[in-house]
Amino acid sequence: MNAVEIGGLTYTYPGVPQPTLRDISLQIPKGDFLAVVGNNGCGKSTLCKALNGLIPHFITGTMEGSVRVCGLNTLEYDVGVLAQKVGYVYQDFENQIVRPTVLDDASYSCLNYAFPDYLERGRAALKQCGLEGREEEYVWQLSGGQTHLLALAGAVSLRPDILILDEPIAQLDPMHADRIYAVLRDLNENHGKTILVIEHHTEYIADFCKHVMLMKDGQVRWMLPTEEALQRVEELEACNIFPPQVTQAAYGLRKGGILPANVPLPTTVADGEKAFAGLRYIPREKPAPAAPGGESAVSVQNVSLSYRSVKGEPHTVFDGLDLDIRKGEKVALIGSNGAGKSTLMKLMVGLLKPNAGTVSLFGEAIGDKKAEDLSRQISLVYQNPEEMFIKDSIRADIAYAMEVRKVPEWEKRTAELLERFRLTELADRDGRLMSGGQMRRASLAIGIALNPGILLLDEPTANLDIATRREIMAVLSDMKDIIQTAIIATHDMQLVCQWAERIIVLRGGRVVADGPRDEIFARADLVEQVGIRPPEIFTMGQALDRRALCYTIDEFLSSFQEA
Repeated sequence: MNAVEIGGLTYTYPGVPQPTLRDISLQIPKGDFLAVVGNNGCGKSTLCKALNGLIPHFITGTMEGSVRVCGLNTLEYDVGVLAQKVGYVYQDFENQIVRPTVLDDASYSCLNYAFPDYLERGRAALKQCGLEGREEEYVWQLSGGQTHLLALAGAVSLRPDILILDEPIAQLDPMHADRIYAVLRDLNENHGKTILVIEHHTEYIADFCKHVMLMKDGQVRWMLPTEEALQRVEELEACNIFPPQVTQAAYGLRKGGILPANVPLPTTVADGEKAFAGLRYIPREKPAPAAPGGESAVSVQNVSLSYRSVKGEPHTVFDGLDLDIRKGEKVALIGSNGAGKSTLMKLMVGLLKPNAGTVSLFGEAIGDKKAEDLSRQISLVYQNPEEMFIKDSIRADIAYAMEVRKVPEWEKRTAELLERFRLTELADRDGRLMSGGQMRRASLAIGIALNPGILLLDEPTANLDIATRREIMAVLSDMKDIIQTAIIATHDMQLVCQWAERIIVLRGGRVVADGPRDEIFARADLVEQVGIRPPEIFTMGQALDRRALCYTIDEFLSSFQEA
């Protein structure tokens, strides 16, 4: 029996000349765990919104063809009926949290349908999603990963047959990402749910999904078993979908004649151990890391910070934190959700004031500085770039801080920044209406407009597909000449390994490790304790030889040769 049957579906948004979906015919079996992949704008989210009736009942447009879910024609039933068949967790899942406490939110949709057992449904959904015991907590007490699980519980409580999740782990650390996918596997295997995920993280696709569906230009190119799908390296990469790093490395070895062409490429580290068993590690001498020097750029001395709680004792974020970052350093702050990374950045720019201790910039306490002087020394680029757009065009947003401070030749500098970040053709566009990558580039231009000596970036690659993440990483590398000191808070370990010279690991508001990448990721106890995860290719190298410290596919290929 099929969970989804689509015939000849074509859909065009209002005012758009070309259809977003083009003549799609598709069947998804009941009980499948399907990954929907494709480059930005290919129609993934639009297709999924047609499955729960948002298209065309809520989002108007021109629709042709038929969509049936669980036997129901979506044109014949309203969104309220279809929501009981198809649960949806959106990429911006925080917007689905509507009630103050955990059980209240998880059961709210059932209350809205006047189910007499709405509380029991809510409790059952919380148990299925790993939130049992938190029923009476306030939603703002949850971490990001727990909040995502709560949004999922709200959908599960209606007991739909199909669950759709759009980029379920885009904002999560590896530990919480694992929890999300473990819950989805349980719902799929033990509760019979059909799962669809829009996903760019192919290592999770390899570990959890049964099938992969590739979309391109509004059409479904193919739907294949996962292992077979991930073998199509060139076709996936042409759509900006990059197979697991283990698969990419094996493909490189195959092209070099080291692996046979008739043997399937490995898609997991376990498969890689077998496929690469005939390789040997070639130790290579690495230059010693440069000793830290220069003047102090940011100094955090004995800082304590607590938040008031609605109930119970105040929540302590930092208790006697000490940290020193020197001028010229490229620093990555890593740690699980709730470790204190974003809070530390807000302390550095003066958005938060410590309960005790001192935060200093270039030897002068922040509390002694005027806001105008502070903004010229340090700048924070927010995790959600749209929060930095206050005008109706990117040109006006970039120029704003310079114009109000009467910076000489601010018009010329605005034009230079537009050119540098490839935004000239978008200069008159509203930043909130641009793509994710365009918004990131624009927020970076705003952040450096006043030539700050220190640039802070909070999750600069969050919610981006891999191709756009690579683009942002290239932009960050190109900024070496204009940014003296840069600090990035991120869960993106590839960004950390390729960009950062120093890694600071936070856990529970404490610095538990501080050093170069080889020192941090070589410590298995630290990786396990903090819930961080090095790039998959690093894990692959370690599985073959504990001396191997490979952070990119190129490093792996140059470090292992035929035995």
